[in-house]
Amino acid sequence: MQHFYFSLNISPSEYLRYYQGSAGRVIVRASDGRNLSIPAMKLRGFVTTEGIKGRFCIIVDQDHRFISLERYPAV
Repeated sequence: MQHFYFSLNISPSEYLRYYQGSAGRVIVRASDGRNLSIPAMKLRGFVTTEGIKGRFCIIVDQDHRFISLERYPAV
């Protein structure tokens, strides 16, 4: 398994595009410099009235298939 850490700051209006399906993937830069393409639907559980903000860890298998996504509390 591989772990990738990244931060997100997506406004509510910007996430609405993802939610409505006009954008299917969110592109982020992991802390190691790699670009990751995450299905927008995997972020739905993290949406608040402020959008999606925070530091996250995505875990993928050796074939880069999604296993889990977690948000880390602000430090």
